[in-house]
Amino acid sequence: MTWRKNKRVVLALTALLFANTTGSAVLPVHAVPKENKLPCNELFNDVQGTLIVKNLKTDRVYVCNPERSQQRFTPESSFKIPNALIGLEVGAVRDEYDVKRWDNVVRPFEEWNRDHTLGSAMRASAIWYYQAMARDIGVDRMKNYVDRIRYGNMDISGSSDAFWLDSSLKISAEEQVGFMEDLVEETLPFQEQTMKTVKRIMIDNDQDNYTVHGKTGTRLSDMGLGWYVGYVEHGKTDWVFAANVDSSGTSAKMVTLEALKRLSIL
Repeated sequence: MTWRKNKRVVLALTALLFANTTGSAVLPVHAVPKENKLPCNELFNDVQGTLIVKNLKTDRVYVCNPERSQQRFTPESSFKIPNALIGLEVGAVRDEYDVKRWDNVVRPFEEWNRDHTLGSAMRASAIWYYQAMARDIGVDRMKNYVDRIRYGNMDISGSSDAFWLDSSLKISAEEQVGFMEDLVEETLPFQEQTMKTVKRIMIDNDQDNYTVHGKTGTRLSDMGLGWYVGYVEHGKTDWVFAANVDSSGTSAKMVTLEALKRLSIL
């Protein structure tokens, strides 16, 4: 186990120790003023969920619902991030501009019903593109890399092109934050250019003072699980985040962005 992984275990245990009655927790390296704690009840209202926000410079971590932050759920379309990394690394796609032609199957979201590139399919969350890429990657190569990056429970025994969609693969918000930290710091077992490309196609909001890189995920079968994972570049500081809710990815994103505003990150 690496030093970084050990540090995450310590932070996770500390989260439980610092949990307060509102379901929020702060894991400070330095003392954190009380007013900086996240108003978790206000952020989530009546929706069940969890959120982790971590400052990579100070290791300060904010957690809403620390118990749920350690519970694993299917990643849904948030898996597009490792899928893109693996696809680029093994040559299943050449670059972010590699086009796959639409198969003329009409799907429920209009923006899916056209040709896509790796980058545009990330932004539109076009599942069919990433499923086709997963088939090109193949089970053996996919399993190799999922194991190497230690992504959640590492179980891809479900369908070869849908194991991340309400199937066998599961990951916790805490593990998502660890994965995002490794991506930001470029310590994952991929070429530097591969990681830079994926970080670039994750850009969700680019402003003068900050850039949000993020990916939503929604369990489309019942809209009962939503993710938003990623990081924010803010000056010389990077903040990683992961949220999941018993709702849609849009809801997880709204909770996360409001929390980032409350923390004066956005």
